[in-house]
Amino acid sequence: MNKVLIAVSVAALSIAGMASPALAHHSGSMFDPAKTVTLEGTVKEFQYTNPHSWLEIVVMGADGKTTEWGFESEGPSTLLRAGIKAKSFMPGEKVTVVCHPMKDGRSAGSLMTVTKADGTVLSPRARPQVAPTDQAAKG
Repeated sequence: MNKVLIAVSVAALSIAGMASPALAHHSGSMFDPAKTVTLEGTVKEFQYTNPHSWLEIVVMGADGKTTEWGFESEGPSTLLRAGIKAKSFMPGEKVTVVCHPMKDGRSAGSLMTVTKADGTVLSPRARPQVAPTDQAAKG
């Protein structure tokens, strides 16, 4: 009986120990949700990867110096549901990015929206709009 209790306790503690890194991984505490930054730049790279995708852009400062910014976003499955594909952001493309910046001041943030040169606005958390059905339109 004691061996069974010990085995169950060890298993429970092992499972609980594995949950902590998963919770820490999904923390957004490094971003400042109270601040929003808007940046215009040129796409350097779009990493459409799990568990998080990254958009990297080059921003030209008023002094003529460039700064690379990185924006963390959701993984491909969530982005695809929002209409964002692997080729949505191509190197050299001009974009305007809105993000929640890093609290520590580094040139990075949590991606909120990207506006492309043609005016298309993409948001990683957007849900596709569903057209009303004929039945719904009739009221």
